[in-house]
Amino acid sequence: MAVDIARPKLEGKVLVDTDRQLGFAEFGDPQGRAIFWLHGTPGARRQIPVEARVFAERNSIRLIGVDRPGIGSSTPHEYEKVIDFADDLRTVADTLGISKMQVIGLSGGGPYTLGAAAAMPDRVVAVGVLGGVAPTRGSDAIGGGIMGNIGLPVAPVLERVGTPLSLVATGLIRLIKPVAEPALYLYASISPEGDRRLLVRPEFKAMFLDDLLNGSRRQLAAPFADVVVFARDWGFRLDEVKVPVHWWHGDCDHIVPFAHGKHVAALLPDAQFYPLPGESHLGGLGEAEAIMQSMSDLWDAFEKTR
Repeated sequence: MAVDIARPKLEGKVLVDTDRQLGFAEFGDPQGRAIFWLHGTPGARRQIPVEARVFAERNSIRLIGVDRPGIGSSTPHEYEKVIDFADDLRTVADTLGISKMQVIGLSGGGPYTLGAAAAMPDRVVAVGVLGGVAPTRGSDAIGGGIMGNIGLPVAPVLERVGTPLSLVATGLIRLIKPVAEPALYLYASISPEGDRRLLVRPEFKAMFLDDLLNGSRRQLAAPFADVVVFARDWGFRLDEVKVPVHWWHGDCDHIVPFAHGKHVAALLPDAQFYPLPGESHLGGLGEAEAIMQSMSDLWDAFEKTR
């Protein structure tokens, strides 16, 4: 069954430096509480579940997806450290007239979400992480998983050949466009059961295809840049993230091990960890409505203390 997915209410680009810009897409209530949703690796600004968009519309939330550098409408750029993204997010928020915000990050968006909280404790009310990548360097590091077993060894190579690879990957997106839907089903067929159930749901299939063909189509450098920066020191310690963190993680995650999520949550000063039984890496997307409700509750609690 085909599902039509609504276009964002607003899409645009924000100048974050003299020669760089980040793309964004807005959903929900333009006058509501602001939540930035940071996409996975790979992914782009439209990688936001329909349930989250509907919740935002009904509950006065301004839900904003942001392209990281080198994806969609954003200028290619390599951060020296994960925390450097916070400066760009601050500029985006300033430009959009946002003073207080929450940040949610899926998978590769998780490190940037925590970095934003560490860098902007005066502006970030709370954060949510869905199967987020764990540190690979320093006192907070944990081994294993895709980043530990593959990311660390290939990161030095990507530093040298990431740009040519991103051009090839962008070309592949253009080639795959006519067969994108069968390709998604093929990927689902080789995924763990939890992710397979989600990927074949019509509304999620529509969201992923829209993000791939309309959000990511111009370029695909961001995933390579993510791997490189994740393999370095992130520029902050987990105990510097003082705001409340809610973390959801599938206990059958084949990309970021369940143990990684528990490890990171245990090192955060104010974290609640929510296991997702039987779910794999994308399981948090299937809990979008509950996650948005949880973030709304955190915002209510914050306002009661003011």
